[in-house]
Amino acid sequence: MSLSKPIRFLPASDQSLLVSFGEEINPAAHNQVRRCLRLLEAAPLPSIRNLHPAYCSLLIRFDALLTDHDELEAHLRERFDHIDDLPLPDPREVEIPVCYGGEFGEDLTELADMHHMTPEQVVDLHSSATYTACFLGFTPGFAYLEGLPDALATPRLATPRRRVPVGSVGIAGNQTGVYPFATAGGWRLIGRTPIPLFRPSQSDMSLLSIGDRVRFLPVTAEEFATLARTCR
Repeated sequence: MSLSKPIRFLPASDQSLLVSFGEEINPAAHNQVRRCLRLLEAAPLPSIRNLHPAYCSLLIRFDALLTDHDELEAHLRERFDHIDDLPLPDPREVEIPVCYGGEFGEDLTELADMHHMTPEQVVDLHSSATYTACFLGFTPGFAYLEGLPDALATPRLATPRRRVPVGSVGIAGNQTGVYPFATAGGWRLIGRTPIPLFRPSQSDMSLLSIGDRVRFLPVTAEEFATLARTCR
């Protein structure tokens, strides 16, 4: 099997198999997950029911009446031979406007204090990075974004909020992301975007897809209000 990184097949339940590319979150592992996902979506196996990508693994749920762990692993090993040669499409570049701090990001000042920074320094650092959408989960349209500067890594809130406003931009650990819906959540909120992340009326319902490159563009409260009106 021609893989740039070691691959492991691990039973995850009686009807699921985990394809793992290690424990380290990095671009090489992410690209291998994308290649496996692309291959199985382009030529699906009848026994596979669902595919669930993560940072450096792919969880495969299968029909236990059609296959078992060993048989599925054998099929996958054959399919993944020379997978390093499978080309990936160029990533899309997505820019998301964000109004930081104040009523839009109530945790910004506290987070800045935790890192001995000013709120402005946090905004500059957060918006200067380019992030990769590694996978979607939690709620429809929620992309887990890799690439947060190490200096901004911050633990989740000890007690999650009952309601996080739609469009909120948050930090949890070494991740950042945008809430597509108003929901409970424990990420530290630093800003908010008026751009819908989940659009059920469009063919591509999620604004972000796996592999996208994402940048955050700071905007004023006035610009936020203008964009919010145009996005209705």
